[in-house]
Amino acid sequence: MSYFNISKEIEDIKKTLNNCVDFSSRIFIREKQQIGMIFLKSMIDQQLLSNAIFMPLQTFDGKFDFDLLQSNIIKCADVKTIKKEEMILNILEGKVILITNFSRKILSIDLLKFPTRTPSEPPTSPVLQGPREGFVEDLQTNITLLRRRIKSEKLVMEVVRVGSQTQTKVCISYIKGIASQKVIEKVKDKLSKIKIDGVVDSYNILSFLEERPNSLFKQIGNQEKPDVVVAKMLEGKVALIVDNSPIILTIPFLFMEDLQNSNDYYTNHHYSSMVRIIRLLGLLLAIIAPGFYLSLQIYHYNILPLNFLVTIADTTQGLPFTPFLEILFIFLLFQILYEVSLRLPSYLGLATSVVGALILGDTGVKAGLISPPGVIIVALSKIALYTIPEQSAQITVLQLVFLFIGGSLGLVGLTSGAIYIINYLNTLDSFGTPYLAPYAPRISSDLKDGLIVKSIQRMNSRPKSFNPEKKERS
Repeated sequence: MSYFNISKEIEDIKKTLNNCVDFSSRIFIREKQQIGMIFLKSMIDQQLLSNAIFMPLQTFDGKFDFDLLQSNIIKCADVKTIKKEEMILNILEGKVILITNFSRKILSIDLLKFPTRTPSEPPTSPVLQGPREGFVEDLQTNITLLRRRIKSEKLVMEVVRVGSQTQTKVCISYIKGIASQKVIEKVKDKLSKIKIDGVVDSYNILSFLEERPNSLFKQIGNQEKPDVVVAKMLEGKVALIVDNSPIILTIPFLFMEDLQNSNDYYTNHHYSSMVRIIRLLGLLLAIIAPGFYLSLQIYHYNILPLNFLVTIADTTQGLPFTPFLEILFIFLLFQILYEVSLRLPSYLGLATSVVGALILGDTGVKAGLISPPGVIIVALSKIALYTIPEQSAQITVLQLVFLFIGGSLGLVGLTSGAIYIINYLNTLDSFGTPYLAPYAPRISSDLKDGLIVKSIQRMNSRPKSFNPEKKERS
């Protein structure tokens, strides 16, 4: 039986990895026995390498044997035997590979170490009360955050790889006996059919999972807080943890979820009910306000109160733009300021967004380019947009759509557009779950966590919308 030619194998692997600058290897020789170590020094713990491999090999007194090497000599918890075709992938994952000239077996030792961010409160999901931990970009850390909260043998975590070049790990996580088996199988099937070069963030696989990938509306949930993901898994959902991404995907998804917030479950349920109704009103205001104002100004000014009508007439008199172009100009102005504030350094972004909006708005009014009511209406809709920040992208598009409808068809067009949108949402389906549940169709038991929130004590059954295997919580 021919064993490894250590020097030749190292050269072949180095050539396969294009002589990368962080490639490193070492050959340990004792009498006629050779042990070759291959690794990427940028991805491993150098101190642990010395303590777990170098020192034990140098201090061992006796003849090396592969089984002895694996079981006794190497001082590391994660040591396993791999096939030759798995060597390159293991090296790229931060493993140390050991090959010998006295065995055809190959050892893979996990000494991975790279810079990671400490779990902290996500900037988009702050809470007044409750856990303040957030997911990070490391898969193992994110799995640990879930393990800390679900200490059950029924917690399942299966890893698949997606992306021919990146080989990104995607962890499918759910609670066995609670999550619907049909949903689990469908998620696995969709992941297995993804053909893409690379996955650098969880968003890259969204369109492959959605039932209608070309739809404007969000169909997959996304969360940054472990406590929220655990709560959704306990309801019967499947969570997808994508390596290198702090955003966890949850399936199935309901429209109602974005009206909910983790704060709702850490405060009085009566207050939570009031806040959810305000969020819904904010959503409607954000979408319809500019188009509604425009339709009243152009087509239905006779239904406006006289004092308000006089104010509008006074402020819009002499403007160089038509009402439609004025509102569109203000809308684009606010959107440009928003985009600028996102990309400028943090110490400049706030100043630019606030001062820019005040100065440009005030100067525009004084110069006679835009009217105060127009600025107020657009600003109000832009502020209301962030009552549901998770839907901000979709709502911004709908604002523009309803702006054009209101300016061309008036209130009849706005009403027709709203009916069409609601009807379309009613046809959406997320992995067998109606998008507008529990209101369309009406599921009485699920209304406990709808717009009107009941106390946690009364939420003794899981949402039937998701069709969980186990219906009762206790």
